[in-house]
Amino acid sequence: MKGPERFETSRLVLRKPTLADAEAVFTRYASDREVTKYLGWPRHQSIDHTKAFLTLSDTEWSRWPVGPYLIESRSEHKLLGGTGLGFEAPSSAVTGYVLARDAWGNGYATEALTAVVDIAEGLGVVRLYALCHPDHPTSVRVLEKCGFRLEQRLEQFAEFPNLNPGHREACLRYVRGKAASG
Repeated sequence: MKGPERFETSRLVLRKPTLADAEAVFTRYASDREVTKYLGWPRHQSIDHTKAFLTLSDTEWSRWPVGPYLIESRSEHKLLGGTGLGFEAPSSAVTGYVLARDAWGNGYATEALTAVVDIAEGLGVVRLYALCHPDHPTSVRVLEKCGFRLEQRLEQFAEFPNLNPGHREACLRYVRGKAASG
């Protein structure tokens, strides 16, 4: 079963990215040092990095029910950030989100993540999780608002390439679904 390529909330549109989005993605958030600080992927150094991400996005969309989504404001049709699902198996996926700086503090992350949870549930995802750097309390609050619960602190688990390149650091794994109810 395929998921929606476009999903609307009261203020947002989540939609499948296209190659035509490369400039906006690069400019709005993927190349921003502050925005990418706590992310698990390297800040884009050139538009070619963004195009490579969009190509990977197409691959994910063809392989799984959904993949990455771009987040836009419904009223202004302005790119605000990205989110989505990364499938590991038909019933298990990881999620996350990133917002441009001028979109911070407006509740967009919570609204977008709630939409992704709805999409995941509609696709039969049983285990949905997100990874978060321990020094990023804003993301912890968003995850908790969306019904995720801390499953485990994983020591020396992940590299945060924009924070401390080449070093594995602690990571918090938040889960939603059957794994979180125990």
